[in-house]
Amino acid sequence: MTHAATHPAYGVLRDVSPFASVLLENNPSHMTLEGTNTWLLGSGDGDGLVVVDPGYEDLDHLPLIAEAGSVELILLTHHHPDHAEGAPWLAERTSAPVRALSADLCVRSAPLRHGEIVAAGGLEIEVLHTPGHTSDSVTLTFTQAGQTHVLTGDTVLGRGTTVLDDLGDYLRTLRTLDGLPEQAIGLPGHGPELPDLASTVREYTEHREQRLDQVRAALRELGADATPRQVVEMVYADVDRSLWAPAESSVVAQLEYLRSEG
Repeated sequence: MTHAATHPAYGVLRDVSPFASVLLENNPSHMTLEGTNTWLLGSGDGDGLVVVDPGYEDLDHLPLIAEAGSVELILLTHHHPDHAEGAPWLAERTSAPVRALSADLCVRSAPLRHGEIVAAGGLEIEVLHTPGHTSDSVTLTFTQAGQTHVLTGDTVLGRGTTVLDDLGDYLRTLRTLDGLPEQAIGLPGHGPELPDLASTVREYTEHREQRLDQVRAALRELGADATPRQVVEMVYADVDRSLWAPAESSVVAQLEYLRSEG
């Protein structure tokens, strides 16, 4: 793996550890932060590489992945196109199979299973089904030379918080991640790596509980039949309006959760 410059640097492979490097795709936005992190994993002992989340079908980005080494396997953390769209192109270029929780995303391979250990790139990568951001989200974890690496996709970002599909699932996922080793390093789908993932997971949990309290307060003021948009306008009044649409998606998940909990 190649040493590179400081983050972010598009088109340059940057080592985060002896076993994980990141190639940042040039697709910055409010939702993707600096862009999508494509992770390249390997033991460094001459084994092949595992590519996690190749990003869009971006013909400036994908050939750089293919040229980084012998790609043995492509793994997807979830189905969103900024993570998964380029996987079929890369699979055809490298002859590597694609694996994901959803069978629809797989190429020449079976779907991933919760608790499965994937042996590839000289590593043993454990698969955790961690729904909440999407129903098919997975977290990938491996330990090498005493250091636990956790690839979180969009479940935990390098900066800020993520958009939710199901809050109940997400809170259960945070409890699962809170059980990982204290010194685990988080390798997110967007944003910088997290040297203390456990601390970030606790912050996420506290943030979600605070937001739930704010939504409860909004419902008391607006009434139980308040629309998600009305709740957004009250709870997210101090947030840039360009982020209100994804915030509304999260509020929908929060309202569904609160109503299911009575």
